[in-house]
Amino acid sequence: MSVVHRLTAGWLVDHLSFINQCGYEICGSFAHSVGVTRNTSVTSTEDCHSISTFAATPSSSDGPPNGPGDAIETEGKRAKMRYVFREEFFDISKPHIAAAPEEQLCQGCPEVRMIRIFCSCCFLLILQKRKRKCIFNQGELDALEYHSKVRKLIWEGTLHLVQEGLKSGFLHRTTAKLNCRKNNVPQRIVCGLAELCEMAKQFPAVNESDHQAVCVLEEETSRVEQDLLSCVMENSSNCAKIIVLMGQKYLVPPKSSFLLSDISCLQPLLNYKKKYDVIVIDPPWENKSVKRSNRYSHLSSWQIKQIPLPALAAPNCLVVMWVTNRQKHLRFVKDELYPHWSVKTLAEWHWVKITTAGEFVLPLDSLHKKPYEVLVLGRVQGDVKEALRKSEGVLPIPEHQLIVSIPCSLHSHKPPLAAVLAEFVKPDVECLELFARNLQPGWTSWGNEVLKFQHIDYFTLQNE
Repeated sequence: MSVVHRLTAGWLVDHLSFINQCGYEICGSFAHSVGVTRNTSVTSTEDCHSISTFAATPSSSDGPPNGPGDAIETEGKRAKMRYVFREEFFDISKPHIAAAPEEQLCQGCPEVRMIRIFCSCCFLLILQKRKRKCIFNQGELDALEYHSKVRKLIWEGTLHLVQEGLKSGFLHRTTAKLNCRKNNVPQRIVCGLAELCEMAKQFPAVNESDHQAVCVLEEETSRVEQDLLSCVMENSSNCAKIIVLMGQKYLVPPKSSFLLSDISCLQPLLNYKKKYDVIVIDPPWENKSVKRSNRYSHLSSWQIKQIPLPALAAPNCLVVMWVTNRQKHLRFVKDELYPHWSVKTLAEWHWVKITTAGEFVLPLDSLHKKPYEVLVLGRVQGDVKEALRKSEGVLPIPEHQLIVSIPCSLHSHKPPLAAVLAEFVKPDVECLELFARNLQPGWTSWGNEVLKFQHIDYFTLQNE
């Protein structure tokens, strides 16, 4: 299970375990090579025997001499291969910035200071570190006020979950286990998915009356890129498949579907004609850091409002929005975006990032960045009877919960929410992730980088 411990405060989650329980197994004959440059091809095999999507898988190993994306010659015999995510990406053994001893979790939980005292201390730090002579701007004051409200909840809840993790051995004070793995981490992978979505706008227009809304990934099928970008791709089998796009190989987990496109090309997802009971949204929020780094494109608040969520949501749909720690964005979601979509805000949860030793990855009171991110949960308002029917047998959404995990070192690789949301929705519900960068079994995923973390170089191969 990806949930290691469940306490009143929330969950301690094993992100790496979740990925490796997704069933990245490919079985069948591998007597041919997998490789295409311009055309998109899908390589798979006959379905293996029915496997559980969340069945346990062994831990990562260095794998055979073949590269993880290379075909294995078996002289026509059936083979079974399993891919696992590289363990190195979760080797966060030390904080990015160490906290002072009195601020560390092992020292206990100090009293939360009054906002005036806290602001004064922070102001002195700003003068010291940044040599600034001006007072706080309104955004900084809002952030300090919010932090003062949630600090105690985050500190105490994380402390209890970390203590359980240390008792069970999931977390450990000594972290020498992976000290030789750093050299094996692949260099930055450039797969050009967002650029491909831009190129797609120059392709000839597709006649929707002649074009199917969904393409099922079958054995040894081949499609041009235009087809891939203009319909939802679905892996309905019990085995993973490899898709080759512009010479790059990506793993597609079983029972998953995705649409690779940007916000201007959402029609294929609407044509899919599914209504979703859970919708998770991780938009590329606009901020100064993103603009400076030019790491990825961002959307304005006005553009985010254009997402046709009401057309995708089933009655009483649970909506979960990832929000940055900027209060401007949090207010926009609660006061403007959710009402625009007829979504009632129910709760604010926090994802807390820790090391393998149970320390915050950043000091909790850091002025620049916090070791936590916010999730705003709400429900689509609609037919009262339908809402009551769908809520039977499930727990109400708690006002505040923590999701504590060791983060992936890859930027914007968020922890899975499927396991933590399971107790608040009925089984076998339809789930959708918008602005996704990876795939999950049982989910539909959409985004212009939806296959980013499915790139085969992020995985290593194990023989069965």
